[in-house]
Amino acid sequence: MASDFFTAHKATLDRALEAIATREYWTPFPEMPSPRVYGEEAAAQGQAAFEAVQNSDYPLLLDGSTQKVGQERSPYGFDLNIRYPFVEAQALIEQSSLALDSWREAGPQAWVGVCLEALARLNKRSFEMANAVQHTSGQAFMMAFQAGGPHAQDRALEAVVYAWQEMSRIPGLANWVKPQGKHDPIDMQKQFTVVPRGIGLVIGCSTFPTWNSYPGLFASLATGNTVIVKPHPGAILPLALTVSVLREVLSEAGFNPNVVLLAAHEADDQVAQELAMNPAVKIIDYTGSSATGNYLEQHARQALVYTEKAGVNQIIIDSVHDIKAVARNLAFSFALYSGQMCTAPQNIYVPRDGIQTDEGHLSFDEVCAALGHAVQRLCADPARAVEITGALQNELTAQRIEEVKALGLEVIVDSQALAHPVYPEARTATPLLLKTDATNPNILKEWFGPIIFVVATDSTEQSIQLAGETVLEHGALTLAAYTTNKDTATAIRKMAERSGVSLSLNLTGAVFINQTAAYSDFHGTGANPAANAALSDAAYVSNRFRVVQTRWHTEQTL
Repeated sequence: MASDFFTAHKATLDRALEAIATREYWTPFPEMPSPRVYGEEAAAQGQAAFEAVQNSDYPLLLDGSTQKVGQERSPYGFDLNIRYPFVEAQALIEQSSLALDSWREAGPQAWVGVCLEALARLNKRSFEMANAVQHTSGQAFMMAFQAGGPHAQDRALEAVVYAWQEMSRIPGLANWVKPQGKHDPIDMQKQFTVVPRGIGLVIGCSTFPTWNSYPGLFASLATGNTVIVKPHPGAILPLALTVSVLREVLSEAGFNPNVVLLAAHEADDQVAQELAMNPAVKIIDYTGSSATGNYLEQHARQALVYTEKAGVNQIIIDSVHDIKAVARNLAFSFALYSGQMCTAPQNIYVPRDGIQTDEGHLSFDEVCAALGHAVQRLCADPARAVEITGALQNELTAQRIEEVKALGLEVIVDSQALAHPVYPEARTATPLLLKTDATNPNILKEWFGPIIFVVATDSTEQSIQLAGETVLEHGALTLAAYTTNKDTATAIRKMAERSGVSLSLNLTGAVFINQTAAYSDFHGTGANPAANAALSDAAYVSNRFRVVQTRWHTEQTL
């Protein structure tokens, strides 16, 4: 059955290999929730499936479950009351180790086939996943559908494809003949076997429970490792659904479903640390705070640790053609999911003497006013704005907005709560824009949420220098710049390359600094402190497996 899965999805695999080679646009998972694509009943069925698991025990059977856990609350104002099976950390390790014995023998085609089939099934349940992501992360429905469903599936497939590409470079059997002059040549057979590292641990986050977890989960699984998935306590449902689908496919393929396990736990439990420090865990994928990421990198020495942590994303404004187009683009980036994205911009550098535009010179204050006006216009209609901002996943983000207000900086646009037309208890916030200058130390830390500093610099040259130093010291996943000068653009690009951050130049249309496209854009670089890996490249997958060889003289029979 596992070989049947590989054969059934071989065309998709081959097409994805072409896409990562050309970096062109391609996806097998449509991002629009269209009835023509997903079926006329898909939306209603997804909603019904989400409602069916509320106020109940989640239908996932795990061996050794000793109790039920779960305290998820929708950022839109209601408790989910879903109870998940809890399994002690050591029991999870033992079950995963046992499952590894047979899983490792299946080989790359079986590993990849299971992953491809699971992704196809997850895609069919994208509406169900959208509801799960919306009401755990706080993303608006459209974003939850796209980022939680097809875009996450794209990133998963991308990792699987890189894994297959790297594993398929290794021949299974080779005949090695070395000439020996007058003597008979040395004639040997050499067998090369791809072997997994062991147990992978995926530590999920609350804001993008699938998008950030899928690359590591599927990269490890596709390279023959078993995986324990540890969701954030506030966003268990999306990964519980994912684990359920994977276990279903594994069982149908004849494998022990414990190849993939769920480590649900209460907020104050130490499951993550117990699992991460266990000698059997050989791979860890983590998204979250720098403090925890740094701890894992320094202390989980038995494992390969892939982290995506905090950073300070920046925008340099030197000169523009159309300030209104720039402001509209940036306002959307500020407001999208209330800035709760690892790629969201925070610091906007503008020369204190102002900038040049096609319509003449604009002062620093006029640039601030243009940005503020665009934000106000975008958020003027609450019913429309909440479909961009979504809701704040965590009360701490709301508190952070108040904390930065207390710094006493001049406010360009204040953050406001939006009245949600469907969920009156939703925790919402529009972007807060503040004026400051380059000497303010507060701009050198990440303020997670809809918090924007418009920073006066002495010149564009200082803006470039400050941006580069900030990336090197504090990390960043994105950098954007606006300039009409070719030499300035080159200087910014060189700075970005040397500091190790991806650059977006002069975005004014329907592409935003926050967003990256699978198979084409690399998410992160692994070259600055914000992340030690890129999603996805060969380096992200190739060390998750090793190659063990056996060799013998050809004349021997085995």
